[in-house]
Order: sequence, then structure tokens, then C-alpha cells
Amino acid sequence: MHSLWDYDQQTLKQTEEGQIKILERKINYGPEKGEKILLADVRKYWHKLQLFPLQKRLLELLLWGKYQTSQKSSKSFSAK
Repeated sequence: MHSLWDYDQQTLKQTEEGQIKILERKINYGPEKGEKILLADVRKYWHKLQLFPLQKRLLELLLWGKYQTSQKSSKSFSAK
């Protein structure tokens, strides 16, 4: 994943905002080989993370054992 970065990771690690951006990137696109995502960091920054919908729902299930957000249905039912 190192080749996908379009900004300097070392500079980003120095600020909280940068650390959040790095964490988002790892969750949305996957960590580098052998690298792990710390659940403590995910919990700490949960409300600041901008995640893809499927990744967000999976993490909700793993962290809290239930979904916190409602999934929008692609089908709409109308009464006739």
C-alpha cells in the first residue's frame, strides 16, 4: 500500500488529524502486509472516521456486537 500514498506519512503522523487520515486509509483500503489496525485507535476516533459503508458496518459489528447505523435499503416498497 505504500505506493498508493499521495502524501508523506511521516508528516501526517505528527498531528491527530493526520493520524485519523492514515487510519481511514488503512481501514478503507487495507493495511500493508504484516501491519495491523489497532481496535483501540478505531474506538478512539470512531466518530471522526469517514469510512466506506460496508467497512463501517463490519467494524460496528466487531467493536460493539451490533449495528449502530441503519442500512439504507436499495429497494423501496410502496403501498398500492
